[in-house]
Amino acid sequence: MTAPETDRATPDHDAGGVAGDPRFRSDAAADRVMRRLLRVDGLDPSASTGAHRAFRTSVLVSAVRCLITYLLIPILVPLLSLSGWVAAPIGIVLCVIAVVNGVVSVRRFWTADHPRRWVYTGFMAVVFVILGVAMVSELHRMGVM
Repeated sequence: MTAPETDRATPDHDAGGVAGDPRFRSDAAADRVMRRLLRVDGLDPSASTGAHRAFRTSVLVSAVRCLITYLLIPILVPLLSLSGWVAAPIGIVLCVIAVVNGVVSVRRFWTADHPRRWVYTGFMAVVFVILGVAMVSELHRMGVM
């Protein structure tokens, strides 16, 4: 005998990968793996607003990082006679901040069960690769690698 529909949608129900859970748009294996990876245990439709805000913040931080790393530092370093030991740590800190904001926003998209969560996750994966390349470049500039 199956449980009534209301019993399956109770807040204490483990929604993090239970097959046939009606609260998620998809219960495909890839969705369950991603929810487990991001530690998304339940659904919070109100997180959608926070997801969009986190996305905007993440993009803004990345834009500021790019402006500082590729515009201000190349101009200011020679003008102020500063060496790379000033520019590289700033770039590393900005990369770390961008990654943290990106992870927070991806989690919010998945917590909200946003219909475009896979598109956004793919976009952020590309951003993470770019940030990884930038981080390696900064570490190389510092002489760590």
